[in-house]
Amino acid sequence: MSEDTPDSLIPYDEIVQEALRAVVGRVLGEIQQGGGELPGSHHFYITFKTGAPEVSIPPHLSERFPDEMTIVLQNKFWDLEVTDQGFSVGLSFNQVPAHLQIPFSAITAFVDPAVDFGLQFQATVADMAPEVHEDPENDETPNGDGDGDGSNVVTVDFGRKK
Repeated sequence: MSEDTPDSLIPYDEIVQEALRAVVGRVLGEIQQGGGELPGSHHFYITFKTGAPEVSIPPHLSERFPDEMTIVLQNKFWDLEVTDQGFSVGLSFNQVPAHLQIPFSAITAFVDPAVDFGLQFQATVADMAPEVHEDPENDETPNGDGDGDGSNVVTVDFGRKK
């Protein structure tokens, strides 16, 4: 594509991400319908944003994994329930049972190492709550008004290599 290609008015990236997340939902749904048994040597690594909306995990896990967490569905999991929006599952962490609820929009990676299959996703920005930041302190001069001489402007010249 050329540099003058116009921005798309169709959100292709978003559509593709949604379709690929549907793959995860279908796979997990088939496992649920099969009684929760994984066929053959299949097992899944699922990485998700712990702070995403609708994610529900125990407080000790969100403290330990404040940004992202990877779970493994292999031998010891129970109560797998899949909906159109996400899934919930029971897992054990250091022999402590936990119930997790994860929307598909929070998933950033899905891997089945048994067959060398993997998908990576971008976290859905619309679903992520904006981070709260303190007011910036470097936008004004100490007396509150600019001196107008442009002394706070930095010019950087990235000349071409010859």
